[in-house]
Amino acid sequence: MAVDNGSTQNISVRRYFLIRTLVKRYPVRANAKFLLQREKIQLMVLLCIPPPLEILMILFLWALSLSRSSTETTAYCNGIIQWPRWKKHTTLFLVSAYSFLANSSLLGASVYVNHLAHVFSKTPNETSRLVTYPNLLFGFGSLIFVPMYHRLGRRPVMLMSIIVYAVGLLGCALASSYEGLLAFRIVHAFGSSVCEALPAQVVNDVFFLHERGKALGWYTFAIATGALGALPAGYVLSGGRSYKVFFWIEFSVAVALFLGAFFLFEETMFFRQKDGTESLSTETNESGSKVENVQLEFKESNEDRAIDLLTPRRRSWAQQLKVIDKDRIDHESPVIMMVVRSFTYYLVPPVFWVCSTYGMVIGLAGLVFTSTFPVIVASPPYNWPIENTGLVSLAALVGYFAAAGPFSTIPDRFSAYLTRRNNGIREAEFRLWCLVPVFFVSPASLILYGYAAERLMHWTALMAAIGMFQFGAFFYLTYTLAYALDSYESNIPEMLIAMNVGKQAISFGFGFEAVQWILNLGYIRVVAGIFCGVLVINNLAVLGFLGFGKPMRTWFSQTWLASFHKNSIRE
Repeated sequence: MAVDNGSTQNISVRRYFLIRTLVKRYPVRANAKFLLQREKIQLMVLLCIPPPLEILMILFLWALSLSRSSTETTAYCNGIIQWPRWKKHTTLFLVSAYSFLANSSLLGASVYVNHLAHVFSKTPNETSRLVTYPNLLFGFGSLIFVPMYHRLGRRPVMLMSIIVYAVGLLGCALASSYEGLLAFRIVHAFGSSVCEALPAQVVNDVFFLHERGKALGWYTFAIATGALGALPAGYVLSGGRSYKVFFWIEFSVAVALFLGAFFLFEETMFFRQKDGTESLSTETNESGSKVENVQLEFKESNEDRAIDLLTPRRRSWAQQLKVIDKDRIDHESPVIMMVVRSFTYYLVPPVFWVCSTYGMVIGLAGLVFTSTFPVIVASPPYNWPIENTGLVSLAALVGYFAAAGPFSTIPDRFSAYLTRRNNGIREAEFRLWCLVPVFFVSPASLILYGYAAERLMHWTALMAAIGMFQFGAFFYLTYTLAYALDSYESNIPEMLIAMNVGKQAISFGFGFEAVQWILNLGYIRVVAGIFCGVLVINNLAVLGFLGFGKPMRTWFSQTWLASFHKNSIRE
């Protein structure tokens, strides 16, 4: 059956446009740009050869371009936001794993409070400082590491941080005195403090706006499950081994994390530039059977050369392994002023809300629960063996999974729905509506825990209270942070410094002397009364942000604070 020549030409032209779209969507190297820069020759080829040979020619050029080292690409390909999904998720996994590991080593030692009091002839109140003091330094390290990664890049600071963290763990494993153990505990907590800021920064670097809520959920999941470190810590003692084995285990995992980060964690700091544009115009006759003119309009040669200078080069794997990339060092980053300006963010309500929320959750779940639960269940009428006291982390894990499993994507989807209803305009407050149904869950769990502990209820009441607390904490940890990042995404590093210092200071206030305070006043007055009341006030702040969040942001943009930060915006 004969095929009309005009139809064949139309098929070839349509295939030409399809190939051109693919090349623009998945840019390859200079030899593939032949398809765009030699339009007349290519059109002639497409009109002359059969479609199967045409497809083979395109596949050959594509394979050839991928087999050679590159010196030319486009910003669209090398832009961090356009990384393939596996690479984004690998990067997110590494920073989240670091957060999990740092929190597990920080909180896992809480089960040794009574044991170390016996070993070092100290009181439990004194040995609890092995957890509270490192927790405080866990946040203050951001004053150093966040300006460093903003200047030198994310990759070198993460690798350096893991090294300091591993050295601190090695020191804990070798320490033979209470003072030495406390000193190295502070070292590894301080060294790993960047993991409190880096995940949020990486999420902002590599994920689109509508993906960040779910991505931040994995980060908060790592924080919440860090308490699982209490499980291996407890079973180390049950096996008749020294508590030092726990630190040896953490040290070995830290070395594995360093190797994974060295080979898989690429630099995510990227200075985006505007790229040149191209236009394609076609002219056809009325019947559409012939193409009169296919023309690609490019910039003038001088403009092309200017664009090429702004176009980033494709980085080979060997280049990605560089610890410090000189091309991505921000020499204009004001390190000292970044620290100074960060403290002004405490005047911004969404940022302070993140500090108070994280501080209360870490202070209660990370310090109060892990410090008091082993004391409660190891005493009559429960009489649990010490190796089972770490089961408190399982209750937290179940509660967190109950929230993260079915509900992790609902706030993002609901926010997208409200965006469509709002004529495509997205507001930072849209995600906050999902906090309204759960703002009483965590306070109710504190009431249950306080009464169950003081009146010696069944141990399942204690476990249920901890699970309920983590269920509510998932939503508030994830979406208060997402709200702050959405509201003020132009200068995230300075905001993260304020957040990490603030939340660790607040959590230190909740956890410091908590055991002695509870013993003096009782669980009902302290946990079910004071802690619950403060948490209710914090959670109900969501109603204020829903009603006045946008006007508040508008008002702050006209104050001296906005002028103070205007010249510091870099991203």
